[in-house]
Amino acid sequence: MNVPEELRYSSDHEWVRVEDGRLRIGITDYAQDALGDVVYVDVPEVGRSVDAGESFSEVESTKSVSDIYAPLAGTIVEVNGDLADAPERLNDDPYGDGWICVIEPADAAAVEGLLDAAAYRALIEG
Repeated sequence: MNVPEELRYSSDHEWVRVEDGRLRIGITDYAQDALGDVVYVDVPEVGRSVDAGESFSEVESTKSVSDIYAPLAGTIVEVNGDLADAPERLNDDPYGDGWICVIEPADAAAVEGLLDAAAYRALIEG
């Protein structure tokens, strides 16, 4: 499994990349692999406030429908609209073109409470 060192992770299998104080969010390589072929992504609404742990998106695959949870509290300021026409990007490039949204965090320091790559690797490898 690909677990980039520079990212932070939630125990719900979301990744977080800090970009100029904002947080780009997606699902991990582990999550997309477990889902199987993604056929639909319900991206959240720009301007929506989310609490940490709140479901804010849904991903449908050939196997199941899964909620995506906000790893941190904040306001959604950007969404990946390209996923409507190309949901397979979550499978093809989960850490690149397959990102889901960008959140303006309520508390930027809260990102330190997320898992680092080593801790996430330990979680998925059991």
